[in-house]
Amino acid sequence: MKWRCADHTFDFSKQGEIMGILNVTPDSFSDGGRYDSVAAAVEQALTLISEGAAIIDIGGESTRPGAPEVSTGDECERVIPVIEALTRSNPEVVISIDTSKPEVAEKAIAAGAKIINDVTGFRDPGMIALAAKTGPGLVVMHMQGTPRTMQAAPAYEDVVGEIRQFFTERHASFVEAGIDPETIVYDPGIGFGKTQEHNLALLKHLDQLVVEGRPLLLGVSRKSFIGKAIGSDSIEDREWPTVAITSHARELGVPLHRVHRVKPNFEALRMTEAMMK
Repeated sequence: MKWRCADHTFDFSKQGEIMGILNVTPDSFSDGGRYDSVAAAVEQALTLISEGAAIIDIGGESTRPGAPEVSTGDECERVIPVIEALTRSNPEVVISIDTSKPEVAEKAIAAGAKIINDVTGFRDPGMIALAAKTGPGLVVMHMQGTPRTMQAAPAYEDVVGEIRQFFTERHASFVEAGIDPETIVYDPGIGFGKTQEHNLALLKHLDQLVVEGRPLLLGVSRKSFIGKAIGSDSIEDREWPTVAITSHARELGVPLHRVHRVKPNFEALRMTEAMMK
């Protein structure tokens, strides 16, 4: 249960960790435009770290349903200065780049990122080649379709079995490409090409998604399926259900949790672990 991310290694046999979300975009679904300057982004990153985040996940392109594509140049202009500034101010921070573009990932790694978080599951051969060459941590997410089309009509015969099979096939591809399996974690992609029923089924059976002993990362923070479950359209009302899912998922063995609000999720993680022990 170790996750090697370049020169940093997480040992999940001891404890789970929180990945704090830092969107440097104008149009992300819950915080677009709030951290679109370097100073504001670095300040927010330091706040997330102070609240318990072990990883800062920086993204420069919204992946909400229907979001427009962003050019490689624009995405780099958004994320690279933030990574460089954060690395200068806090050299020990573990930075993840949330991108599906090999060119962005390569520049982010050169600037100090240690993790590539790819919502397309590393389907681009260029991303596989980069991972094999540079050895960062990899977050391999499942998504049916693209951010532009994923919620049009998602369909599965067996959502749990099909996503587990996707992970199994991706794992074989990584090993064949010479990628160290210890650098890989898998993300079922809650809300990415899934209906309400699919999301809930995955959350109920997270323990069945583990492939080759590799850890899972879960990203449910503030997502719309929570609002549907609780009968509220308010983003703020989704915060405590997110915490509940963090605790539930940790009991099922999930050690990594990607969230917007770190402190309550960090506390839920540690409290759940205390009870598990």
